[in-house]
Amino acid sequence: MLRLELIDISKQYPAVKANDRVCLRVKPGEIHAVLGENGAGKSTMMKMIYGAVRPDEGEIRWNGKPVNIRNPQEARQLGIAMVFQHFSLFDTLTAAENVWLGLDKSLSLADVTQRITDVAKVYGLDVDPLRPVHTLSVGERQRVEIVRSLLTNPKLLILDEPTSVLTPQAVDKLFVTLRQLASEGCSILYISHKLDEIRSLCHHCTVLRGGKVTGEVDPTKETNASLSRLMIGAEPPQLQHLQAKLGATVLDVRGLTLAKQDQFGMNLHDIGFEVRAGEVVGIAGVSGNGQQELMAALSGEDPRAAPDSIRLFGKPIARHSPRRRRKEGLHFVPEERLGRGAVPTLSLAQNTLLTRTESVNKTGWIRTADVQALARHLIQRFNVKAGGPDSAAKSLSGGNLQKFIVGREIDANPKLLIVSQPTWGVDVGAAAQIRGELLKLRDAGCAVLVVSEELDELFEICDRMVVIAQGRVSPDIATSQATIEQIGEWMSGLWSKTAPASKQEAEHAEA
Repeated sequence: MLRLELIDISKQYPAVKANDRVCLRVKPGEIHAVLGENGAGKSTMMKMIYGAVRPDEGEIRWNGKPVNIRNPQEARQLGIAMVFQHFSLFDTLTAAENVWLGLDKSLSLADVTQRITDVAKVYGLDVDPLRPVHTLSVGERQRVEIVRSLLTNPKLLILDEPTSVLTPQAVDKLFVTLRQLASEGCSILYISHKLDEIRSLCHHCTVLRGGKVTGEVDPTKETNASLSRLMIGAEPPQLQHLQAKLGATVLDVRGLTLAKQDQFGMNLHDIGFEVRAGEVVGIAGVSGNGQQELMAALSGEDPRAAPDSIRLFGKPIARHSPRRRRKEGLHFVPEERLGRGAVPTLSLAQNTLLTRTESVNKTGWIRTADVQALARHLIQRFNVKAGGPDSAAKSLSGGNLQKFIVGREIDANPKLLIVSQPTWGVDVGAAAQIRGELLKLRDAGCAVLVVSEELDELFEICDRMVVIAQGRVSPDIATSQATIEQIGEWMSGLWSKTAPASKQEAEHAEA
C-alpha cells in the first residue's frame, strides 16, 4: 500500500498554473526526492499535501483512502509534518513556544522545552528553545523548524532545502537520522537543489518542470548532468573562473570588536580581514556564529564600531549610514529575501527604490517611467520569471526573487558588493547564473565578499576564504589550498594555531 498518492492534482493562480495534473506516489519508508527549477510547482504541491493550499482538481489518497486535507492541523493529525523553505514561525514567540503551538496541548511548555533540547542534541541541531524567533538568523530558524517536525513523530516528513544551513558533518548526521526514520517506516519527501545529496540519500525522484511531471527516476542511477537536463532541460553552464587580477585593497577590517546588542546575539572579537579589487573572498560558518552582527556592521545597520575598524579605500566608514556607504560604492544583499531584501507587498518596480534612487530627482519626485524601465531591464538581464514590473515581490518563487534582488545590486556597478547567502534555496540553473554574474563583477574589478553556508558554492567562486565561529574569524586561506574537511573543522572553531598565517597577520608580525 502507498503511504501517499496524488492523482491528477492541479492548481491555478491568476498568473500561472502552478500544478498541471500532477501525480506522485510515495511508499512507506521511502525517501522520495522532488526536483525542479524555481517556479516549477514544488512548493505548491507540498503545500497542498500539508493542507496550506487547496487543490482545484484531483485527489489525494493517504494510506490508500481519499482524504480532504483542509488545513495544516488536519495534516498533522494524519501524521504529516513539513519544514518550509520560507518559515512559518511567529517572530515574537520563543522557539519553544512556536514548537508548542503545533503539538498536543497535554504537554506543558516545560516538557516541550526539554524535548526540544533532547531532540536537538540527538540530531546535532543547535537550537536554544528560550530564544525569541526574531533574534534568530535564517539558519537558526530553519533548525527550529526541523526540530519541530521531528518532535511530532511524523509518518510523512516534508523537508524543503533542509541542509542549506548545516556543516558537512551535521549534514552527514542528519542523513543518518533520515535513514533511521525511513527504516522505521516514516516516508520522507525531500526537496533540494543539491544533486549530490539527492543521489546519495533518496530512493526515488519525481521531476517537475513548468508545473508538470517530466520524469520519475532512480537518482542513484543518474548523474548530476542527467538530473539537470530533466530539471531545466540543459546542463548548467560551466563557470569561467579566471586567474584573479588583484587591485588595491577595497575593504579593510581590522580589530572589529562589538558587544552583542541583545542577550541572544553574538559578540564580535577582533575581526580582521581584507578584500581587494578583482577578488571574491568568502566567509564560511554555521548560522548564528556572528554573521548577522558582522553584516550589520559592514552594511551600516549597526554604526557602533570603532571608526578605524572598517575602511573603504583606506577611509574609515564605520560611522557612515547605509545610504552614504552606497554612494561610496558599497552595495549589500541581505540573507532574508522577503522583509529585508524586498517588501513583499510592493511591486518589483517599487522595490528597486530600496537601493536604487537614480530615478528620484533632486526635489524627491519619482520618475515612474524610469523605475518601470529599470525593473524591466533587471527582469530581462537576469532572466527573472515574473509577470512584469508590477508583479508583487511575494508572488515570485524564492529563486526568482533572489535573482531580482542580487541583480538589482550587481546592475548598480558597485565597487564593493557584500552578498549574504546568494543562492540559498535556488535551483542549479539560477545558482549557476548568480555565481557567474558575481564572477563577471569580480573580473570587472569589483571587490566581492560572499557570506555563505554552502561550502560547495564558496569553493566554486572564491579566491580566498575565512571562517567565522563564535564571533571570531580564522586566518584566511587560499581556496586552492583548502579542503572541505578542513573548512568543516574550522566551522566548529577548530582552526589550529599552526594554520597558515593570513596576509594581515604576517604584516602585524613584521611590525
